[in-house]
Amino acid sequence: MTRTLFIAFSLLGAAPAHAADIWVAPTGSDRNPGTQAQPLATPNEALRQARNLRRLHDASVVGGVHIWLKGGEYQLKESWFFRPEDAGTADSPTIVAAAPGERPVLSGGVSVTGWYKAAGKTAGLPAAAQGQVWVAAAPLLAGRALDFRQLWVNGRKATRARTPNNDNLPRLLTWDTDKRETMVPTATLSGVKQPGQLEMVLHQMWAVNVLRVKTLAVQGDRARVTFQEPESRIQFEHPWPRPIINGKNGSSAFFLTNAIELLDQPGEWFYDAPHGQVYYWPRSGENLATAQVVAPALETVVRVAGTLDQPVSYVQFKGLTFAYTTWLRPSEQGHVPLQAGMYLLDGYSLAKPGTPDKAGLENQGWIGRPPAGVELQAAHHTRFERCQFLHMGATGLDFQSGTHDDVITGCTFRDVAVNGIQMGKFSDEGVETHLPYNPKDEREISTNELIENNLVTDCGNEDWGAVGIAAGFVRGTTIRHNEVSQVPYTGISLGWGWTKTANAMRNNRVQANYIHHYAQHTYDVAGVYTLSAQPGTVITENRVDEIGRAPYVHDPDHWFYLYLDEGSSNITVQDNWCPAEKFLANANGPGNVWKNNGPMVSEAIKQAAGLEPPYQDLRKASAQK
Repeated sequence: MTRTLFIAFSLLGAAPAHAADIWVAPTGSDRNPGTQAQPLATPNEALRQARNLRRLHDASVVGGVHIWLKGGEYQLKESWFFRPEDAGTADSPTIVAAAPGERPVLSGGVSVTGWYKAAGKTAGLPAAAQGQVWVAAAPLLAGRALDFRQLWVNGRKATRARTPNNDNLPRLLTWDTDKRETMVPTATLSGVKQPGQLEMVLHQMWAVNVLRVKTLAVQGDRARVTFQEPESRIQFEHPWPRPIINGKNGSSAFFLTNAIELLDQPGEWFYDAPHGQVYYWPRSGENLATAQVVAPALETVVRVAGTLDQPVSYVQFKGLTFAYTTWLRPSEQGHVPLQAGMYLLDGYSLAKPGTPDKAGLENQGWIGRPPAGVELQAAHHTRFERCQFLHMGATGLDFQSGTHDDVITGCTFRDVAVNGIQMGKFSDEGVETHLPYNPKDEREISTNELIENNLVTDCGNEDWGAVGIAAGFVRGTTIRHNEVSQVPYTGISLGWGWTKTANAMRNNRVQANYIHHYAQHTYDVAGVYTLSAQPGTVITENRVDEIGRAPYVHDPDHWFYLYLDEGSSNITVQDNWCPAEKFLANANGPGNVWKNNGPMVSEAIKQAAGLEPPYQDLRKASAQK
């Protein structure tokens, strides 16, 4: 008899009231029976036990399987994967929850240890950093030095060495699409002479690009810069969003990052990947001998994936923290987004504008989707309650497609590099992104989803074109009573496709959300933003306030509280509070209704927006981190 079956049969003989409780602790052992007194060590082993109980039709699972995670950090070596065999039912769900009063962390990170102070003069380091910087060997993964783009010290994100260190960003001098090169002031290089691992982060309209530098050629007070492929081709060929030269607010701004010459202040770090060494200048009060320094190793810590015919159902997550994920594509292929974090795989201008769906369309684009720390596909009746999504290298939580009747409630999304929440289909990689989405099998459509009473803050802190909540082609989805703040672009983005054509979207509701301190870095923006036809959709009773004022935006007047963009049709916008009637309806379709929006909306609606009383503690808890 195998050990797994022995454990399963042992559970069969236990008292029904406790037999479906499986306990896990970082100090446990997978040789234990999984009781509270003798917990397992890994979440994966607990899920296998739960699966066996269901497979054997054990009577104890009639009321569900409850996996209890005790407090502490679970450093996962691979994604925790929930399959159709792990599905529950309405009467017998699979619940993964924090032990009472404890906060378990499911981590995709690894510790960086063995720090020592750099002795003598270190090649490339600025004079101010000499004697201040500490060094450690990169952690190993499968016997090889780990690659990573983020570093956290005691839970606080460090800054990749960059110049400048403030919002006084320099501007492009020229942009040559034929030669695929740009000119920048030589002074902006801050002593960098060779491209090495150098990246340019380029601000353009409603997005920022990550472009790996291929060559640098100093020509007096100017420097010629070219970029690696494939991002160079995509960057110079795609028309929207584009770099600006001598525009209303000057030329497009940029900063440089990821060179040892740029490590010039506390809190900055640089990873010398060819030599496997990490450099860090500690902040005041940080002691690297005792600090927890974490580099991310996994893109996704939890994955729930079924098929349309065999979905994963009735799986719930309660009180868990998902943390420390990575995304390496920008290091390998650059990052040229179209909008809301969706990156271009290809894009170019049409020689003759016009497509069957849109007569005036002048460009084509095909996109990819950034990964998430927690991903779900072909799942329904799942629930995330009082969970935290922290320190993510891409998106926090993603319901990709084939999902319905799911709930995200009382969760915190903080320190996320791209979108806080992604939901629904945007465009498949092989489908041009301006086409309507109308699947023959409507089970693909994310439907009847609920996102409520979540705190979404400090998201998009690397991709400045990302948003707090990004919903694509969704149907019957409600986004209500969330608080979204400190985001670089739009607060809540609803819709995709730029099309007036009837598509999968309809009957969505964005209600009573509080969106503030948005547009911290990019404009052509709104607190609530929509795209494409979506009959029956209602945007109501939201509070939108406190726009950002970045000095490098392309058009300092092109921002809005509410914004129905291209193709938006049959949408009602009513009773939303904002301090002024600054709205935009751009290239809309028919049937939109605007009614009673602005400072005249009642104080009761204004005060009721955002987190409801049982969840207002999220704001205080997040501020204490």
